[in-house]
Amino acid sequence: PSGTGKSMLARAIHHNSSRRDQPFVEVSCGALPETLLESELFGHVRGSFTGAVNNKEGKFLAADGGTIFLDEIANASPALQAKLLRVLEDRQFEPVGSNKTRTVDTRIILASNRNLVEEVRHGRFREDLYYRINVVMIELPPLCERVGDVRLLAEHFLRMYSAQHKRDKLGMTDEAMEYLGRYSWPGNVRELENVIERAALLSKGKFIGPEDLPNSIRSEQGRQPKKYKYMSLKDALAGPEKDIIRQALQANHWNRQATAKALDINRTTLFKKMKHYGLYDEAERLGLT
Repeated sequence: PSGTGKSMLARAIHHNSSRRDQPFVEVSCGALPETLLESELFGHVRGSFTGAVNNKEGKFLAADGGTIFLDEIANASPALQAKLLRVLEDRQFEPVGSNKTRTVDTRIILASNRNLVEEVRHGRFREDLYYRINVVMIELPPLCERVGDVRLLAEHFLRMYSAQHKRDKLGMTDEAMEYLGRYSWPGNVRELENVIERAALLSKGKFIGPEDLPNSIRSEQGRQPKKYKYMSLKDALAGPEKDIIRQALQANHWNRQATAKALDINRTTLFKKMKHYGLYDEAERLGLT
């Protein structure tokens, strides 16, 4: 998903590799018009199209010896996908409007916020290119599925923005961290970074507290988890199961055969559960048995 830190991970791969002293070049394929993206990546020669008043080296040449990171690769046009396939296979390409073949030695990292398997299935992404780029795949789940990362990232961003904005912050209170840990983070890491920068700028104390967080994070719904009542798991699940069976019975006009089929259980099991939860007595009172 967007905002999960794909660019940050690509940079980490580059800086922890033997290419760390060479260029790292990032291109967002979704931020440029299709007509300019090919020129941006591969360069062009003077006069190759309207506005091409000078020769230009593209991002692939700029990343020669280092790493090029292509984000939102699903936005690439079919023609550009074909050219990318050749670069991946042979590390060769021609600038727009040129017959001269250029060769590069660069690591290529690609990212997508769309499911490329689905894109291939619907004919929007080349199958041969997908299998060529799918050498090592790293999935970055949304931040709400990486709750353990929230504290680490929040502390990192607080140190970074405290230094950048010359704010003397010593850390965050436990209560503030609890709010951050319970929030769903629809904007993922990018949203968390913005929240911490805002807190570092606006807070008046040495520590970031709940009062320094946005209202959306401090809302009752965002911060109040359901409290555990001391009961067995079996007892805890009994209430929801009874509600589901009652709803299924009502939806099927209390027809046990249709209800059992809808719930994917046999009629004997349904009858036992109805007796256990008092639903059979309820049906009798309603004259539905």
